[in-house]
Amino acid sequence: MAFICQQCKQPLQLDASLVDLAPSAYDMIVGSLPPQPNIQAPPSSEAEKLALLPAPSSAKAAWKSTRQANDLSQFPLSPRAQGKLPQRSALLPNESFVILQDSVIHNIPSHSSSVESGAAAPRKELPADNVDHVNPSPLSHHLRSTQRLLTLLSSRTDVDHPLCAECTHILLTSLTRQLEETKKEYEGYVAFEREVKKEKEREKEGLSPQEAQRKITRLKEDERIAIEQVHEAEREREQLAEELRSLELEEKALEEEEEEFWRSYNAHLLKSAEQSSQLASLRATYAADSATLERLERTNVYNDAFCIGHDGVFGTINSLRLGRVPGVPVEWAEVNAAWGQTLLLLYTIARKLDFTFENYRLVPMGSFSRVERTTGDKATYELYGSGDLHLGRLLHNRRFDFAMVAVLDCLKQLMNWVKSQDSSVEFPHQIVKDKIGDSSVKLQFNQEEAWTRALRHVLLALKILLKWTTSGNNG
Repeated sequence: MAFICQQCKQPLQLDASLVDLAPSAYDMIVGSLPPQPNIQAPPSSEAEKLALLPAPSSAKAAWKSTRQANDLSQFPLSPRAQGKLPQRSALLPNESFVILQDSVIHNIPSHSSSVESGAAAPRKELPADNVDHVNPSPLSHHLRSTQRLLTLLSSRTDVDHPLCAECTHILLTSLTRQLEETKKEYEGYVAFEREVKKEKEREKEGLSPQEAQRKITRLKEDERIAIEQVHEAEREREQLAEELRSLELEEKALEEEEEEFWRSYNAHLLKSAEQSSQLASLRATYAADSATLERLERTNVYNDAFCIGHDGVFGTINSLRLGRVPGVPVEWAEVNAAWGQTLLLLYTIARKLDFTFENYRLVPMGSFSRVERTTGDKATYELYGSGDLHLGRLLHNRRFDFAMVAVLDCLKQLMNWVKSQDSSVEFPHQIVKDKIGDSSVKLQFNQEEAWTRALRHVLLALKILLKWTTSGNNG
């Protein structure tokens, strides 16, 4: 048997104390219920009728106990509860009662003896259909008792039962409020009743015509004052109504102003968010550009354009070997290209330092670079060589030696100027005429190993100059 709350229609789980309700508690609950509403009581109660019957007191007591046991089925129900119960026919003859004498009552076996005798007697077989009805299980019996109790509560009160805990709390709150209001009404009625009693007492005492006239005059004056107060209250009400209309108009204007403010505020928020997004984008771009600028500032383009190193005994510039040694064939095209890069590096350093060479002008032209004199005969010396052995080539190689000596002279001028600017700069090899260190840069009448070593010293000096030029120490 499932129970649901009659207010919120949610399924309920009955408390164990309600499911296993003792008969005494059941009778106490039934006895505390109010009588059936809207039903007039009979002229005399059943107790009075029973007292009028000519029967012994023991018989009347036995009837009363039997009546109380069957009182649940005899409680009158409200019309609403009667509509929920199945229709019953009129009272049958076998549902009446008979008053027994004392001798008969004393011979009635008790309930316990009847149970014991019933246990000793052989059981009578019942039909299978009536087994559950005659001997119900304890759980179903308690559930039916609970159902009857809930039906009785619904019929005797204005609320359908059962109720869940939340609906019960709401009902108690409502009833408490009604109780407070009823108490206030009761106090008002009591005060009114006292006033009425006082008036009746004064009327009984009697008033003289003069006192009655004075009372009438006083009552008329009170009436006039009350009417004036009513008129004043009406005027105040109209004034308050006018103020209310004015306040409503002001409230409407304030609502429109508030709506306009929120629209402006939302637009401002959107614009602020857009500007914040743009600012974040600009900051990110600035950070990326700053990082790129910092990386570019750290980048030395001269080191990338003029990579000076060595390959064995050879000094190299941009992977081009500068020099020749026996047993290692180096083409003159590679040597000439290396000299072109070397002359270009010397020219670039001088231009960056805004330095002008004396007596010479450098003309970097790759593998066919040359050096021109600016004083005297203003001769031009080719800075590239050849392996041919004819007489014209021998004269050309001599001009090649003059060009290398001129380059060495320009390198010496630049080294001396740098030392004058920064005394901390040290060069490992000194230049004296056509020699750098202990090796000559002339190719004729010189060993190729010594010539290659001198060219390696030239590249080392240029590397030191390039580092000083790009380090920022030159101001």
